[in-house]
This record gives sequence, structure tokens and C-alpha cells, in this order.
Amino acid sequence: MSEKQDNTSSKKRQKKPKKLIQIIFSQKATIILLLAIQFLLIFFTFTKLSEQYTYLHVLFVTISLVLAIHLLNTNENPAYKLAWIVPLLAVPVFATVLYLMLSNQPGTRKVKNAYAKKCANTRAFLTTDKKLMDRLKTQDREFYKLARYVDVCGGYPAYEGQSAEYFPLGDDKYPAMLRELKKAENFIFMEYFIVDDGEMWGEIMDILIEKSKSGVEVRFLCDGMGSQFTLPSRDLKTLRQNGVKCLIFNKFRPMISTILNNRDHRKILVVDGNVAFNGGINIADEYINRIERFGHWKDNAVMIRGEAVWNFTMMFLQMWEVISGDTAQYDMYRAKKTEGGNSLPKKGYVIPYADSPLDNEEVGKFVYIDMINNAKDYVYITTPYFIPDNELMTALEMAAKSGIDVRIITPHIPDKWYIHCITKSYYRDLLAIGIKVYEYDPGFIHAKTFLSDDKKAIVGTINLDYRSLYLHFECATYMYGMDCIKDIRADFDDLFANKCHLVTPEEVRSISFGSRFASVLLRIFAPLL
Repeated sequence: MSEKQDNTSSKKRQKKPKKLIQIIFSQKATIILLLAIQFLLIFFTFTKLSEQYTYLHVLFVTISLVLAIHLLNTNENPAYKLAWIVPLLAVPVFATVLYLMLSNQPGTRKVKNAYAKKCANTRAFLTTDKKLMDRLKTQDREFYKLARYVDVCGGYPAYEGQSAEYFPLGDDKYPAMLRELKKAENFIFMEYFIVDDGEMWGEIMDILIEKSKSGVEVRFLCDGMGSQFTLPSRDLKTLRQNGVKCLIFNKFRPMISTILNNRDHRKILVVDGNVAFNGGINIADEYINRIERFGHWKDNAVMIRGEAVWNFTMMFLQMWEVISGDTAQYDMYRAKKTEGGNSLPKKGYVIPYADSPLDNEEVGKFVYIDMINNAKDYVYITTPYFIPDNELMTALEMAAKSGIDVRIITPHIPDKWYIHCITKSYYRDLLAIGIKVYEYDPGFIHAKTFLSDDKKAIVGTINLDYRSLYLHFECATYMYGMDCIKDIRADFDDLFANKCHLVTPEEVRSISFGSRFASVLLRIFAPLL
């Protein structure tokens, strides 16, 4: 072996222990260790006590039975009930203590009350166009009912005559995003679940700093869990030093708490109140295929212009002020009126809407169900995770059995094996009721899209799993009769024809016994994953 080869080999060997040490002493490892210690302390403390004192064990078994009966009589989702009832009966001591801890936390109640109060106080700024609603009530009763529901129960009104552009890939959205950021004159609002150090974030960060220095108000908000191990703290420090206002939603701390479940899964960019971006695309290089993680990354987004941007502006300010405690002069963030008024064509309708886990309204799920129930010819769906609750599954079954062409696209290469295991466990049931299932062959599809009858479409952040439907803060854009719907249809046609394969009964039967067995166990606890 040459001296050069020996030195190279030596360097490679030296990297391994260094990397291992970094992993062991990393922030992520520390947090996981602390959480594990808490779980183990609870488990062993009360298990040992119950072993020594029979009456204590009987007490906890009794309490677990009472809690199980209590859960059965609540309005919680049936899947969530089952996910708790099984451990309550199987390991009563540990599950009882854990359940009582997680269901009685002042921190969760505090955030819930603050968010409810903020939404109530800002409701007056999200005004409904009564003339539009009166016209819809007469001319399009089906869309009127949905628009009224989202307005009254979700707090976000519908708009007519807006502009919407569809981006079938993160690669397509990103140049438009940079272009709009560079055009900012008044303010930039950014709210993202994942922000990862890389080329995409570096380019965006440079623009944010440049704009802040030029006098543009820049606010940046990311989730404490989604960006916990990906966004360097030095970047936040640099942004703040250059005038960018930065907040972290629900910082992840190594403490057992239900509030850790409630993540800000939204992806929102608002520039000057004139333009807004929404969709599944986070700020990370894999989303724009600068790097490859799980094959080709398929995601999508929409860019809207017009008065509908105001819904996204208010979503951002509501979340910002719950975290910061501040109150803004909201009207100063409205788009500036241009001479000649709104020149956008009076065609189609847009409803940007949000969903909160801290109220009792399942807006994200009900909007999906409305599209399924009212489909005349077809419903096409893309989702990275398919773990539907009973209501969604029933709606899909009814649509398929009544002759609607229902198609669902899921990833071929997953990002989370256990979630994909659960997703594939539904294939047999879906095929049995006449739903066509496709997998995205080039890699991972992260897009959350609904399309129906060449007339209605939803692009947003809401997955078909328990976390998105019940636990996360989410948002989406509902489009009705918009020109860009034909582009969404073209994207689906391309996926079906060129980039996906149809899952067959033979393929389902070939799923290994180990995978099937794992899915049986995982489906029980799916609401808690």
C-alpha cells in the first residue's frame, strides 16, 4: 500500500470514532436519553411498588378500568381510544400514571386558551363577503355549504377572482419563491415545520438578511420539533443580529408532555400581503432535489395572489402572537390597493384555511370528506402517509362503491418504514372496495393533494394520518373552478401514466408475514405514533 493510500485510509478510520462521539453527545441523543429515563422511572417505580404492596396494584388496576370506561364514553376518535385502552389493560400501572400525567397539564390548557382567545379576538378581521355568499347560496348550493362551514366553524372566508399558480415539484416552486422574496418591499412572513441547513436554506437566509437590512420587516417562525436537530442555533443568532424577528413554536424539551404532540406543521410564505405560498414543501434540500434521501422527492405547492392572501397573513399573525404575546396593527399588513383596483379575472374561488388541534373542530378532515362525498366522477389523492380514521375510510368506501373513480398515490420508497408498513396494511381493504392504489416509483411522494371532477382541488400540509388530522396545526388551499386545476389534473395524469405503478392483488399478497404482523401491532398504536 502506498503512503498516500495509507494516509487516506487512516483519515477514513479516524472519522468513525469522531462521528460516533458526536452522535453520543449530541443534543438529539441527550433529549432521547432524558425522555427514556423519565419513562423508565415511571415504569419501574410504580411496578416495584405495586409488586410490594398488593393493594396498590389492585388500586391501579381499578383506576385503569375506570379510565378505560371513561375513554369509551368520551367524544375522542375511536382509534385514539383504542390506542390508550390497550396499554391501560395490558400494563395498568404504567399506563395509568402516564395517562393521568398527560391528560392533566396546565401548559397544554394555557396554550389552548391563548390560541382560542387570539382566534376570537382576530375574527373580526376575517370578514365574510355577504354578497358573495348570498350569490353562492342561490347559484351553487354545494360550494356554498362548504364555504359556509369553513367560514363559520374554521374562521376563514372564501374569495372570488383570485390568481393561483400550481407547482408540481419543489424544484418548480423554489425559483418563484426566491423571485418573490427578492421583490419584497414591506414585509416577509415565513412559517415552516422543517428548516434544514443546506443550499436552499442558505440562499433564503441571505435574502432575508439583505431584505431586513434594507428596511423590510422580516418575521421567521419554525417548529421546535421539526427543526430541532436541523436548524443551527448560530443561524437564528445571525438572523436576529441582522434584524430578523425569529420565534420557535413549542420548543422541544425533554419532558413528558402532551403539548409536544401539537406541532406547527404549516408551510406558509407571505410577501407584502400580495402573494402567498402554501403546500407540502419545507425548507430542506431534498424537497427541491438538490440532494437525494428517498429517491426522487415529489412534492407540490400553490402560489396565490389577491385578497385571499389575507387568510394566510392572519394565520401567521395569530400563531406569532400566541407565542410572543404581542398584538399587531393588522390592517397595516393588508395588500396595498393598486390603481385600477383588482384586475384579476372573476373566475373561480379560493379558500385558504387552517386547522388547529386545540379546538373541537376537525376542519381538515371534514373538508376532505366533503370533497369525497360530493364527487360526481372521480377523486384523486396523493398522500405520503395513509392512516385514515373510520369516518374517512367510510367516505372513501361509499364513494368507490357508488361508482366514483377513487385513486390514491402513496410512496414507493418511504421515509418512515413503520408508517409505510401501516399504510400498506390498508391496501387489501382499499382494493377490495374498488379503490385503485398507486405507488410513486421514483421515490417518495410528500404531496398532500385532493382533486375531483376537474373542478375542485386541495393543496396543503394535511396528511391522511392521525397526526395531521387531530394533533398538528395545519393549513391548506381549497380551489374551486380555478384555471390552475387543469395543471393539477395534468400532473395526476402524468403520475398515473409515467411515474407510478398500479398496486395489484398479487403484490398485496406478496407482502411478507413479518410486515403484516408488524402492521397489526402498529395499527393499534397508530394515533400515538
